[in-house]
Amino acid sequence: MNNTGKKNCKLKMNNLSKSISLLLGFLFFTSFLQVQSQKQPQDWANLKRYQRENDTLMKQPIPKNRVVFMGNSITQGWKKARPDFFISNPYLCRGISGQTTPQMMLRFRQDVIQLKPKVVVILAGTNDIAGNTGPSTLAMIMDNITSMTELAVANNIHPILCSILPAYDYPWRTGKEPNVKIPQLNAMIKAYAQKKGVMYVDYFSAMADDKNAMIAEYTTDGVHCTPKGYELMERIIVPEINKMLKKKCRRR
Repeated sequence: MNNTGKKNCKLKMNNLSKSISLLLGFLFFTSFLQVQSQKQPQDWANLKRYQRENDTLMKQPIPKNRVVFMGNSITQGWKKARPDFFISNPYLCRGISGQTTPQMMLRFRQDVIQLKPKVVVILAGTNDIAGNTGPSTLAMIMDNITSMTELAVANNIHPILCSILPAYDYPWRTGKEPNVKIPQLNAMIKAYAQKKGVMYVDYFSAMADDKNAMIAEYTTDGVHCTPKGYELMERIIVPEINKMLKKKCRRR
């Protein structure tokens, strides 16, 4: 074999070696992803969080005036900080820490509609502004709140739309300007509620200071509530729930 033939042969062997290496690398990466997928099953909306509890409740008689609180960590923390509020009333907490409105939309049937409440209290949107599951415009957040409201009304459930609580900044993701965006979104929620004839409850005005931050005694970190903050929210929401319980829900 001459020198040219030897060079061509060597070049072919090198190319074959690279192709085999790439193929083996691809197969290894694919296998790795499959193993990781098996180890960490995807449940983006965290449907399993209340699944067992819901299954148990659905086998029991439905309380006359059941109310579901749908939300994020602020709702979840409510039950921990003020457990008697949920024990003494036919109220169910369906808050999940960190959740955004698209995640709540995915679990709305399971965690609200199937439980057949008379009222659902929706407190959502602050984590969307923080970008917990990616960028969201205020219009996108409003779309999800609108969809949850429509689902509730279509299933003869009274929706109560709550203002987002004040926050000057997010400790876990700074620079998102919630002090500006939260009042804007609250105005959108209020306008939608008035247009559709559903109830809007304003926590923000009672809990915000002059910089649109949460008043210090009501918060642990500028976003989440102290027991005193939850006590104030209870004084605001309970009379409105009681008004809704006296009404007969009609589809709009």
